[in-house]
Amino acid sequence: MRNAPTILHLDMDAFYASAEQAAKPSLRGKAVVVGGLGPRGVVATASYEARVFGVHSAMPMAQARRLAPNAAYLVPRFGLYREVSEQVMGLLRGLSPLVEPLSLDEAFVDLEAGGVAWDAESARLVGVKLRADIRTVTGLTGSVGLAASKMLAKIASEEAKPDGLVLIEPGTERAMLGPMSVRTLPGVGPATGDHLRRAGITTVEELAEAGEDELVRLLGKAHGHALYAMALARDERPVVAEREAKSVSVEDTYDVDIHDRTRVGMEVQRLADRCVQRLRGAGLSGRTIVLKVRRYDFSTLTRSETLRGPTDDPAVVREAAARLLDSVDTTGGVRLLGVGVSGLADYTQEDLFAQAHVGAAESVAQEQPETVGAVVSDEPAGRNRLWPSGTGVPGTTYGMPSTGTGGCRAAASAG
Repeated sequence: MRNAPTILHLDMDAFYASAEQAAKPSLRGKAVVVGGLGPRGVVATASYEARVFGVHSAMPMAQARRLAPNAAYLVPRFGLYREVSEQVMGLLRGLSPLVEPLSLDEAFVDLEAGGVAWDAESARLVGVKLRADIRTVTGLTGSVGLAASKMLAKIASEEAKPDGLVLIEPGTERAMLGPMSVRTLPGVGPATGDHLRRAGITTVEELAEAGEDELVRLLGKAHGHALYAMALARDERPVVAEREAKSVSVEDTYDVDIHDRTRVGMEVQRLADRCVQRLRGAGLSGRTIVLKVRRYDFSTLTRSETLRGPTDDPAVVREAAARLLDSVDTTGGVRLLGVGVSGLADYTQEDLFAQAHVGAAESVAQEQPETVGAVVSDEPAGRNRLWPSGTGVPGTTYGMPSTGTGGCRAAASAG
């Protein structure tokens, strides 16, 4: 751990909605909800004025309209958001050459990479100036967390919301974390939280007191070890400036459930072709084909098949996706389909075993219950969009979920 709180985490406040309010003065001070406006749209961001009525991200848009019928409902304008994001990222790069963007509105900064000697007060002053500069340049507000590790800096920025700054002094981490809910820690979702609660563990302090062996017994080796380290405020992950793409994928959400099995198959083939187009456009190939199916009851299944070598052959991807679909029951209807390719390489390996007429070397089928709205549908239904790999699934080393930002492209998984 560092001796000074020199890792900064910035999280812009209600970013999409705030950008719309800044761009259109008539929206300032009013409830604004950004997201898909179709019958199955989902809230991407709600302004703080809308949150007063109970509207929040990942909520079905129909529910948001019932809660806040007089709010302004807008489709996302990603051109605007990227423009504002680049202004913010430019300010961060002025602080340090080591900036790790996690999304359009969130990033880590390693202040030590600038070569300056730091203490808590100098780091705090940088955070204060950054928030002021963001307001001056963009008209928006952001929350800043400063700590000696990425995990703690992110927790600090959450504590700072909205429009605040929290600095965690080195040496005080465990005292600060102790009384907090275990859900504060990255990777602890509702299921893990409930499992721990049934074991009598509700706070981070209780998590640490349970001991590593008990957590491994309760949660498994990888998750148990990781959570114990987090409970002790241990996190040595560096800020990483460049993130390689981990997956390329497309999704479509349908206004009306698809019941016809033949049409489901045709949609999967179409998505496979679109995915390969994006894959080739990025000069990539991949070994693992992933199928995603959200059924009529909102249960979400993923199936994956790993080939012996990377491919960008549309026939290979289509056939693999079709095989994966064979293992999924779509009798009740399908509301969303997605096809992705992961295990990426920047070339295509000429491996005959990876081609269309040869079976896959390894196949993995997994069923993952997924919280409704965990993947934010922030574009109108029927358009392909980014499907980040590992959405909502905690990594073994403090993995953090990320949401997509619309459009399909080679995507870095932000965790």
